[in-house]
Amino acid sequence: MDFLERLKSLWPDNAKPADFYNKIDMSASGFSRVWKDGAIPTADYLIKIQEVTGCDLNWLLTGQGSPYMNKGQAVEVRTHTDGTATDTLGNPINLDEFVFIPRYDVYAAAGHGYPAEDDKPLFCMAFRRYWIENYVTRQLDKLSVIAVKGDSMEGVLNHGDNILVNHAETTPRDGLYVIRIDNQLFVKQIQKLPGKLLVKSANPVYEPFEIDLTDDNQNVAIIGRVEWYGRTVN
Repeated sequence: MDFLERLKSLWPDNAKPADFYNKIDMSASGFSRVWKDGAIPTADYLIKIQEVTGCDLNWLLTGQGSPYMNKGQAVEVRTHTDGTATDTLGNPINLDEFVFIPRYDVYAAAGHGYPAEDDKPLFCMAFRRYWIENYVTRQLDKLSVIAVKGDSMEGVLNHGDNILVNHAETTPRDGLYVIRIDNQLFVKQIQKLPGKLLVKSANPVYEPFEIDLTDDNQNVAIIGRVEWYGRTVN
């Protein structure tokens, strides 16, 4: 069940698009992107959906957990009719202080490459707006989160890590980048050399290789710079 199917399940079976967008004060044109393309609404509309239906936003966005909030359990964010929200301890938070960045079901291989496919976001991840705008980029639409697959960057980026990719940074300099070679995505350490790039792995099992920047026939693209990673501690 995808996001749209979960959203539809919160309304009666014969509900029409107008029944949805009128309830959450969304424009018909804006909701058509949700209804036809499976786009994820912005945070303020997600909050209104929760207010109207009582759904659990984690379930709505990811499909994990129960469709409706269990009032006997703490939830990560509690929303109110005035648009404010509180954390699990009841402290007020301002959602405008956060940027909600789409997390895609796409992997950048720390190994031998992973197919690069366009996809719809699974859910959004929240980052502090101040940090993003002052230390990453003000081009918020140029950001996405994907996952790492493989072991070639082990010790720097591990299998399963989430990485924040800045797609505004496509002119390579020394650092970690997601690159596309043919139809494969890689996350690697890049070193800029005259007329070429040296592509290195953290795992010595994987040999470094070079990309000739003067060869126009190479199907190579810099997808973006890695700005942050998140990891589950096992």
